[in-house]
Amino acid sequence: MAGTPIRVLVVDDSIVAREMLAQILQSDPGIEVVGVASNGEEAVDAVARLKPDLVTMDIHMPKMDGITAVEHIMAYTPTPILVVSSSVHGEGVGRAFDALSAGALEVMKKPEPRDWAELDRIAGELIRKVKLLSRVKVITHIRGRRGAGRAAAAVPVPQREPGAASLVAIGSSTGGPSALLSVLAPLPADFPVPVVIAQHIADGFIPGLVSWLDAACKMTVRAAQDGETVLPGNVYLAPTGRNLVVDAMTLRFKKPGERQLYIPSADTLFESVAKTHGASAIGVLLTGMGDDGARGLKALYETGALTIAQDEATSTVFGMPKAAIDMGAARKVLPVNQIADALKAAVKA
Repeated sequence: MAGTPIRVLVVDDSIVAREMLAQILQSDPGIEVVGVASNGEEAVDAVARLKPDLVTMDIHMPKMDGITAVEHIMAYTPTPILVVSSSVHGEGVGRAFDALSAGALEVMKKPEPRDWAELDRIAGELIRKVKLLSRVKVITHIRGRRGAGRAAAAVPVPQREPGAASLVAIGSSTGGPSALLSVLAPLPADFPVPVVIAQHIADGFIPGLVSWLDAACKMTVRAAQDGETVLPGNVYLAPTGRNLVVDAMTLRFKKPGERQLYIPSADTLFESVAKTHGASAIGVLLTGMGDDGARGLKALYETGALTIAQDEATSTVFGMPKAAIDMGAARKVLPVNQIADALKAAVKA
């Protein structure tokens, strides 16, 4: 017997977009569109009234934009939110990532009538993400309330010998952009080792993520290039559709396997770092669904490298870090707001 359909609220100021999204979602018998909203005010009211399992949220809307709506929903009626935006290029894309910082789970490109060649793929991706994200147990984000709570108290992090670290590798997925911001923003411009990252994200959003992080960080954040040499003070993000591996201090792109579920793969990145850097590397596994990165973090752990997993309380989805912790791959389990201090201590930055 089929289970209860996933109840979705569609929020977009364009009637064409609302109808297209609703048609795509309702083409799957496991999804029911229980309501639509044309602006953030309507969305906030509808979430409180309808209690959907997931909200698809546009960003640029009248009366109340998507960012403010996400903040309010996540503060008072926490609900899984998927940002569906046409802003995948240029300055507007930063707003989509601001929504992730406010508590939205993921962002993807909005299907448009002119995307006929891509429509089936985008529609399939939308349905897949809705089914996955609707199961996430989201947490309350107090940012949308007046008077934020106190930050978590810092705990001492054991330090390593000066000069011991050569490279930091990070894996992240659902909730990753805001977690990456928390980790990278406190690091100094002269951070003495390069940082390489495998972040699962929808096609087309890596350039926007790079720009968003670069604007908020002291280190230089850039999209990785095949064959380039990594340098201290720089952060390199893997491309979509390819795995990133590290060969000494050189970046290489690697074609994903036929059955590979997560692209780019944190496991592939970590395993390459373990092979070429060993105990001088630092591995960090952040929030995300599934178990990508756990095996690779274990490979790093076994070389003697410092390995860090984000804790449950600050993870949007405690899938990837939990898998690593359960595997015995994490030397440290830390709140996301303490990981930067751990990295600085480890490299004596």
